[in-house]
Amino acid sequence: MKYFLIVIMFLPFISFSQPTPTVEENIPYLVTFGKEGSTKWGDDDFCQTFFFSVPETQKEPIFIRVYDPDTGGEIDEQKGDFNTKTSFSVYGGKGCMSNKDARTTQPTGSYKSGNLLSSKTFGINNTYDKNWYSFGPFNPTEGELMHEYGGYIFKIIAEGISGDDGNLYKYYLSTGSDKNNPVEGGNSFTYEYTFRLYDDFKNVSHIYPYIDDKVISLKQSNFDWDNDGAIRIISVAKNGELCKVSGDANWASSEHVVTKEEKGTSYDIQFIKSNSLQKNNNVVLYVTNQYGELLPFFNTPIGGVPKYKYSIGVKTKKNK
Repeated sequence: MKYFLIVIMFLPFISFSQPTPTVEENIPYLVTFGKEGSTKWGDDDFCQTFFFSVPETQKEPIFIRVYDPDTGGEIDEQKGDFNTKTSFSVYGGKGCMSNKDARTTQPTGSYKSGNLLSSKTFGINNTYDKNWYSFGPFNPTEGELMHEYGGYIFKIIAEGISGDDGNLYKYYLSTGSDKNNPVEGGNSFTYEYTFRLYDDFKNVSHIYPYIDDKVISLKQSNFDWDNDGAIRIISVAKNGELCKVSGDANWASSEHVVTKEEKGTSYDIQFIKSNSLQKNNNVVLYVTNQYGELLPFFNTPIGGVPKYKYSIGVKTKKNK
């Protein structure tokens, strides 16, 4: 899979809340299965990478907090007896993000690039069931400075190193070790998103890829949607353009033309369930441009949540 470094340094990285997933995304949890799990349960590679952007103006230490990092509690997806261990590792320094292997859809090559700052493996542990664990403190300058991404970048990798259960969890970029205090101007993003949907089909989940001025078309690829309703795109020029959806343990892709009005905005890819009986649905998504290069998903959408502008798609008839 190709990659590219999207240039967005001219855009403000303003964030009002910093959980990952965010309130705007309406996604209950991230999910990573143990490496002996079945891909039919909605995780294609048992590994997930996220990046956190910390502004250069940030002087206080930061923490990357994980909610419910253990496997074995009420939130997690049990397959037989709980037997899964998940490793969470935080990286910074040179190559943390700039290394091409860090920005792909598969955990191959030097995807663990950069300096390992902290790591911990969690199994069954009631201490962390529905509780937070904090990595840090980290000096902001311990991240890799990437001006085009708004500051210093930290990487966290969640990897199912054993077992077959699903570990469901969340992140928070914080200035506190025991509180969720947002880092002003921070953001988080990933290139491949593996997440849990709400069981309630009335809840619509959202993912926000950024469309820069070089993108003329994109290709969305989703895995293990289980034909559980519709996936559609909302943008300033699209009012619910449907995407091709996947079945059980397979991939489906569709291409979508980017209009002039959409450049420099975010897309809102919406996941709309229709089957109220479908429970514990996990899905994977990534998006590429016309060259097959991956586009990042920003948890706080760049430019804000896109709204369809009716006037863009309407042509008025001129009087003869």
